[in-house]
Amino acid sequence: MSMLHRLAATAVPLGARSLASQAAAAASASSTLTIGLIAGDGIGHEVIPAARRVLEALPAALGSSAAATTVPQFRFIDLDAGFDTFERTGNSLPDATVQALRTECQGALFGAVSSPIHKVEGYTSPIVKLRKELDLYANVRPIANPRAFNAQGKPVPCDILIVRENTECLYIKQERLETDPATGLRTAYATRRISERATQRVARVAFTMARARAAARPEGHWWAPRPPTVTTVHKSNVLSVTDGLFREVSRAVRDAEFADVAIQDQLVDSMVYRLFREPDAFDVALAPNLFGDILSDAAAALAGSLGMVPSANVGDTFVMGEPVHGSAPDIAGRGIANPIAAIRSAALLLEYLGHPLAAARIYGAVACALAQGVGTKDIGGSNSTAEVTDAVIASLSSPSS
Repeated sequence: MSMLHRLAATAVPLGARSLASQAAAAASASSTLTIGLIAGDGIGHEVIPAARRVLEALPAALGSSAAATTVPQFRFIDLDAGFDTFERTGNSLPDATVQALRTECQGALFGAVSSPIHKVEGYTSPIVKLRKELDLYANVRPIANPRAFNAQGKPVPCDILIVRENTECLYIKQERLETDPATGLRTAYATRRISERATQRVARVAFTMARARAAARPEGHWWAPRPPTVTTVHKSNVLSVTDGLFREVSRAVRDAEFADVAIQDQLVDSMVYRLFREPDAFDVALAPNLFGDILSDAAAALAGSLGMVPSANVGDTFVMGEPVHGSAPDIAGRGIANPIAAIRSAALLLEYLGHPLAAARIYGAVACALAQGVGTKDIGGSNSTAEVTDAVIASLSSPSS
């Protein structure tokens, strides 16, 4: 079986509507859904327009189906952010972008950002800042592949949801550089913040999603008879105060509110090891910001490519879809970027905003396109960004999607 056909069987829907939020209530009640589009940098300018095309085609493709009665009309607002924006204006995240998201949009799609690996005076990552500005405290990343491979080379199912705390840890960017006056040698320091409040919030997302995923599984699902399970990922054997608090609070939330959900611990280094040896051993993983970032990018290999993996940045009043991949400057502008992660991120956005049937149609259309052998080079195909998008749109009206 080819990679494309194996990936076609991948199921991504999360049961995200179980996280009943103010954003979902407002959006599902509206006949028009206003979505902010932030292409950002690099291939963001190719994959976000692809996702927009799919959303624009959705109402007509659904026709008179049950999903058509619930899907809204879409209104899009193009907004600026990214390193290119910083180079033009001196600000990577203009105030006008944040204001438009807060006052005009029910949700957003963010493409990619080309944050430099060296220090640039005055620059800060716009996606990190956006998550804080809009209080998008949980990053939810599904990693699914029905035929991943374990350490023995045996094909096994993989369906992991990584829930990453999104607002603190080392990403608060409180750093300083000190120079020893006697030697002239420099020492860099960074503050790591783990708070009880932030951990409680993200833990509730993880346990709620674990419960919802269990409820949505059909009888005889491969995970059974195991209960819904959250694996708390940390390094509390070394970082006993910060990660110790993350572990303690996560367990307290589970004990007080989610007794039906199992919980287990995994040190972050051994988690990465086990993830590739036993991809079928995990249900939901809960991690602090930095560990969740690294873990979810590494786990994308199990899904076939970073270009396949969507994510949603979730808060109580706003949701922003975001493909997991970066700006890929080496292929930007060549028309060969994989749009699947962005398209699936648009479906995740709809799911969180109270439109699960419309989201399911997009997931199904992606699966149909992949089953037809359509795909970009990163997953073994030879199609362009536009051709993959065309195939997904053509599949939207298929009853099997």
